[in-house]
Parts: sequence; C-alpha cells; structure tokens
Amino acid sequence: MLLSAIGFLLDIRFLQSLVSVVETGSIISAARREKLTSAAISQRVQALERSLGTTLLVRHARSVAPTEACLLLLPRIRHLIREASLLRDDLDERQISGEMRIGAISTVMTGLMPDLLHTAAQVAPRLKLRLVPGTSLLLYEQLMQGHLDAALLVEPPFVLPKSLKAVALHSEPLVLMTHDPVDQTRIRDRIEAGALIRYDPLSWGGRLATAYLDRERLFPEVLCDMDALEAIAILVERGLGISLVPAWQGTNQKASGIHLTRLPDSESLARQIVLLHPATPARPKALALLCGLLVNGGRDASIDEHL
Repeated sequence: MLLSAIGFLLDIRFLQSLVSVVETGSIISAARREKLTSAAISQRVQALERSLGTTLLVRHARSVAPTEACLLLLPRIRHLIREASLLRDDLDERQISGEMRIGAISTVMTGLMPDLLHTAAQVAPRLKLRLVPGTSLLLYEQLMQGHLDAALLVEPPFVLPKSLKAVALHSEPLVLMTHDPVDQTRIRDRIEAGALIRYDPLSWGGRLATAYLDRERLFPEVLCDMDALEAIAILVERGLGISLVPAWQGTNQKASGIHLTRLPDSESLARQIVLLHPATPARPKALALLCGLLVNGGRDASIDEHL
C-alpha cells in the first residue's frame, strides 16, 4: 500500500488534476482547464483516493467539494506540485520558464507592472508572472511565510533578516497634493488651512508623511486616514482636501485637477521602493531577469518633470 501510494503521489499530474477540481468546483471545469476528458479527471482522483485510502471529494449532481481530508492535504499537494515545477524549470536550458508569484503594492501595480509584464512577455514568453496585490506589511509577511517569490513594496522600517535581500528600485519624493496650484512660499499656510486626507500613519509609507508634519510642527485638521494613494488622489481631485504623499510612478497620469508641490527639505523622507526576495531564491534565473528588468527599465524618469 505504501509503495502504491508513493507511486501515485509521484505522478504530479494526478495531484494537479485534484487541485484543478478543487479550484474550479467541478470535474467538467477541471477537465476543460487541463484539456482532458471528464472521465480522465475522475479516474485520476479515484486513483488517488484508493491509494490514500480516503475520500477526497464529495460529489454532488453538478459540483464537487473537497473533504476535510483533502483540505488537510492541499498545502502539501501544492508544495509537491511547485517543487516538481521547479525541477522541470531548472533543467530547461533553452529559456526561462515556470511561474513566479510576485507581490506588489497598488501603486506599483498601476505604475510599474504594465511595462514590466509587457517586457517580460517579450524576453521570456514561457515565464508566467502571477501578481499578488497587498499592502507592504501583508506582502512582507507572505514573503516570510514562503507564499511569494518576491515582493515590490515600500522599504521596511527595520533591519531585514538574513533570509531576505533587498534591491533598491527608486525613490519617491514627498509632495503636497492639492486641487489648486500652490506656491512654494505658501506651503505651510496651505497645509495648516486645508483638511488633511492623511496617508495612514500606521503604514510604512504614511509614517514618512507623519514624520514631516511632526518635524515642521504642522497640525492640520485631519479629514480621514487612508492607505490607498489612488483613492486619496480622487478625493483631492474633487476638492475634498489636501494630502502629503509620495510622488509614485504613474502620478502624472492622474487627472489635471491634481497638483503636486515638492516639500522643502524632505529628501530624507522620500518613500523608497524595493524588491524583496529570499536570499536563496527558488528560481534564481527568473529572479535575475526580473531584477534586471526592474533596475534597467522600471524607473519612471518623468516624475521630476511633473513637480
């Protein structure tokens, strides 16, 4: 029985079929995804069930659902599938292939990712970049847990563990975002007089804006706290308040109702965007390609032109 179980488990195709059924919710959908017949998918799942001596799926008239035993095994099954994929990719000397799970904060998703995905598809068509959105803190935690291959986020405000490495990408200067133009000599007056849509001071980027206000002893009325720069831009565009934010890549693509004024003596408070990855990456060739594309082609040199 044990040897039989090992034989089935080593056939990753059977495990992949089971995962497809769980993720799609039906055998028919799984068969369509894997370009097989429904009978072939059913036979693979049944073979796994016989080998493991347990029921993996609860079958209904039009759908299926994983049993508790199946849910218990899924993390290990996905790990086996991923490791098998890594083995194939490592032996593929023709070109970079496989899947990379890349976490990215929202401003990177809209500002940096479109060009990156376009270029990556041209130079490495067999490499699939699976994007995972999230806040810097959430992405950092997922990276530490091994759920991501790399993450594009705000530089952490603490010393990184030796298990991680950081690649500096670009710096985003701190600016005053307003609905109307503001003269450099009137920045303090504008901040103190305006309703502040505050970049969440608990976020890694928001703490920099808060540090500037504290340093300059500015105490504007706070309208609300938000950790979504695109949403802040919309509120400012509609004249609901002002904000202190980093000039993220893609800011200049926003509506003409937004004006950015660089804050004096704020260089030390610029938001740094970094690529974090494990010190020992699972896909070193793919990671090297990603780093090269980001460092050489990910910079938006037009930001300063709009300040």
